[in-house]
Amino acid sequence: MKRFKQNLDADDLSKHLDLDTRSALRDPDRKSASGSMKVMGIFVAALILFSVLFSVNVVLRDPPSDAVFETSKAAVLEVEPRKGLEDQFSQSVKVPEDKLLGGLLADGFDEGYCVSRYQSASYRKELPYRPSSYLISKLRSYEALHKRCGPYTKAYNKTLEQLKSGHGTSSLDCNYVVWISFSGLGNRILTLASVFLYALLTNRVLLVDPGVDMVDLFCEPFPEVSWFLPTDFPLKDQFNSLDQKSPHCYGKMLKTSNFTNSDDSVRPSFVYLHLAHDYDDQDKLFFCNQDQAFLERIPWLIMKTDNYFVPSLFLIPSFEQELHKLFPRKETAFHFLGRYLFHPTNVVWGLITRYYQAYLAKADERIGIQIRVFDTGIGPFEHVFDQILSCALKEKLLPELNRQDFIVSPSGTPKSKAVMMTSLSSGYSEKLRDMYWEHPTVTGEVVGIFQPSHEEYQQTEKHTHNRKAWAEMYLLSLTDVLVTSSWSTFGYVAQSLGGLTPWILYKPENRTAPNPPCRRAMSMEPCFHAPPFYDCKAKTGIDTGALVPHVRHCEDMSWGLKLVDRYDEF
Repeated sequence: MKRFKQNLDADDLSKHLDLDTRSALRDPDRKSASGSMKVMGIFVAALILFSVLFSVNVVLRDPPSDAVFETSKAAVLEVEPRKGLEDQFSQSVKVPEDKLLGGLLADGFDEGYCVSRYQSASYRKELPYRPSSYLISKLRSYEALHKRCGPYTKAYNKTLEQLKSGHGTSSLDCNYVVWISFSGLGNRILTLASVFLYALLTNRVLLVDPGVDMVDLFCEPFPEVSWFLPTDFPLKDQFNSLDQKSPHCYGKMLKTSNFTNSDDSVRPSFVYLHLAHDYDDQDKLFFCNQDQAFLERIPWLIMKTDNYFVPSLFLIPSFEQELHKLFPRKETAFHFLGRYLFHPTNVVWGLITRYYQAYLAKADERIGIQIRVFDTGIGPFEHVFDQILSCALKEKLLPELNRQDFIVSPSGTPKSKAVMMTSLSSGYSEKLRDMYWEHPTVTGEVVGIFQPSHEEYQQTEKHTHNRKAWAEMYLLSLTDVLVTSSWSTFGYVAQSLGGLTPWILYKPENRTAPNPPCRRAMSMEPCFHAPPFYDCKAKTGIDTGALVPHVRHCEDMSWGLKLVDRYDEF
């Protein structure tokens, strides 16, 4: 379409005027039949001129559709860099009214830096759980502490000097607990939440060893000051060598001296806490009140663990009241800690949202099936598939197949189920997909089977592998119904983030599908796989799964511990 010229010349303008008016404009003194007609002609010409100029101005200011297309391209080129990465995700996602999750999250972050922080609520159903006002207050207080004492602050630098001296000679305003990046991704997520809760309970600042990929996977959860340990931290080079034989290991120190009763003048500047699965009886004294009283005086605690040890924190008397106020509903502990701490980076959020929109969003129901096989050898295994199918059909998570008819045509639009499976092997999803492709269901429902990746074997600390693993955990947490595998921290993360009480597949024995194949979990909480069984007062062994009603033994690991609320049902 031609554009109007902003300044019309006389010839162009004359084309818009009638003959009498042009004559009046060319020769104002020419006599006419009436003087009034002359005045009228001038008046009409002025009106027409005004109308034309007004139209030109409007057209130039608000161009027609093809002009809008041309100018919008230029506008995008100019504005897009300023909008940031959030524009990649904002096309079809409505920002929820409660994007701060009932006050759990702090406002004021750059939304473009971490889009998932505020968009994630749009992908979840509203849950009945709300964070306690005390938890919200405690998180805001922690954020203020982290801002005051975090990396490179004046307080941090002062405490660092004492660490370098080798002696904790004076009381300082800021104390720290350092989490060492250790083990697989599921374990790291669970242990980091555990250490953060310990930091909340002991008024310490949490600093996170970034390892090889933590920065790539998770956004910063605290405002203004990073949670990542600086690369020039004095003890960083020792992290790989810290173990139960290290001089600063708490368990070893207890074996070799009675220093817990010594005065502050000889206290160490840091203590290493070995809370991994192979820890011994002395290391486990970390969970005793008396030992916590000593550790409270140590400015730097360095911790290595692959355990979700939150259930045992609930058994420490000095923490009991505080934990009750933080989590009146016990089984929400990791749910709230996880939703607060773990926000996928934009690159991982892209993996999550693209897959969800492509395969899961339009289904009437989303079912997650997480498969972890501990048997040696290359799968898929027939007994594992039989167990999965038996569980899904027995619990009516999937509809039965109609093997008699080629087609079942119910009235109306059939309901759809999207099944997202995660496994290192593609064999289980392929077999289930073929079954629901080759046969209709007795209910007339249509069932789609999807699997984002199949890496064949676990590749700990490989960037692309862990991006996919984190994306798949998160996608599982967005489902409506979840089936998980025994002993799997991957499944624990998904169920707790999503607020889902899963069906747990029993661990097969002798390559035989167990009967029954699965059971409903007592709660959505993860299981502490290697808890202590010790009475700190009596100094004797005890069943720590029978001390209080809200700490019970796990469904999938008889010696493990987990938090529950509906304990009257079990």
